[in-house]
Amino acid sequence: MRRFIEHDLQGWRNAAGRKPLIIRGARQVGKTWSITSFGQEHFESVVVADFERNRSLAGLFEGDLGARRILSDMEVMLRQRIIPGRTLLFFDEIQACPRAITALRYFYEELPELHLIAAGSLLEFALDESSFPVGRVQFLTLHPLCFAEYLEAVGNAPAAEAVLGDPAEISPAVHGLLREELKRYFFIGGMPAAVRAYLEKRSMRDAFEVQRDIAESYRMDFAKYAPKVDRFCLDSVFIALSQQVGRQIKYARLGEGYSGPLLKKAFDALCLARVARRVPAADPSGLPLGATASAKTFKAIMLDIGLLRHLSGMPEDIEYAKDDLLAIYRGAMAEQFVGQEMLVAQKGDLHYWCRQARSSSSEIDYLAVIEGKVHPVEVKSGAAGSLRSLHLFLSSYPECGMALVFSDRRYAELPEQKIAFLPLYSAFSATRRG
Repeated sequence: MRRFIEHDLQGWRNAAGRKPLIIRGARQVGKTWSITSFGQEHFESVVVADFERNRSLAGLFEGDLGARRILSDMEVMLRQRIIPGRTLLFFDEIQACPRAITALRYFYEELPELHLIAAGSLLEFALDESSFPVGRVQFLTLHPLCFAEYLEAVGNAPAAEAVLGDPAEISPAVHGLLREELKRYFFIGGMPAAVRAYLEKRSMRDAFEVQRDIAESYRMDFAKYAPKVDRFCLDSVFIALSQQVGRQIKYARLGEGYSGPLLKKAFDALCLARVARRVPAADPSGLPLGATASAKTFKAIMLDIGLLRHLSGMPEDIEYAKDDLLAIYRGAMAEQFVGQEMLVAQKGDLHYWCRQARSSSSEIDYLAVIEGKVHPVEVKSGAAGSLRSLHLFLSSYPECGMALVFSDRRYAELPEQKIAFLPLYSAFSATRRG
């Protein structure tokens, strides 16, 4: 499955002043496959040091952390030559050896010619146990397959090209085809194992079984958070978040019988594990949006739309029968989809806007930064006249860019109102940075 991250990996490989690279991402999003596939294509050899499978490797990082000494000992233990400039060295499941994270600094300083990539799950938890090499490493994040990647994976590269192209040029017939593909993606999602299961027999039920297994593997990981977080509270929040997409998060709604501080701790842990994503409210009058991100007012989206389907317990037969994509699961699936696509397009920077007033409140689903301008993003099925919050936003922040309204309709533009209507499947291409 070709992934967009390959472009960033090639840029890292060829960059001057290259640093060791850490790939972040939740469990089972395809980190190991993407890195080894990249290495096999662009290097003479790939050497994988899997710290979870081969626990004895941790002994190499006891005592001094001299990079040349570690590299020499690793060649002996792995029975492979590691040649800087010709070999990709891959530290997999690096969270199992926190000292290896610290050692990345010395690899950067002593062996800058070596191409070294590290990846792991629950990585942020391991950072508490290590001296982190600030300024000595680079980061990339791998998400589940976005819609265009999914289309290419299922053998429809022309559809992927259409999704990444100009939505104004898509014909009614192609629009209808892309809508049907998108509905399937809503339920299959972008977890590589689920997509592969669907591909083998073209059975969505097979994909559902994989989603269940992935969710259970995440629950098993909850035990690894202890004693920091109550695992039963984590499970409650994990399920509750799938029912709160599109809503401002109130901790009391995430689990009965648990205190607010305990629920907050569980929510923060799920965000650290990257199975959920906090989307804070921000002031769109200036950049970067993160400078004004609220710590108290925020929404959340799940890691993957397919896992959202599984965890929500929605009756998939009833929901899949709905023709309007905006009607599926009360519109939460569409909002999750747009947010999930924007996370990739916006390089992980995702915010929304809200204004609370005594008489009324207003909200914009997301904010997209494109070419230095903030664009309000709405996920709606209504006509322009019903977009009250959007019109309020545009009048309050006239310096912002054109509003992007994602719906089930084909492309249309209202330049006099500064609004463009775009089909849902264009969420990635329309909000992409650069």
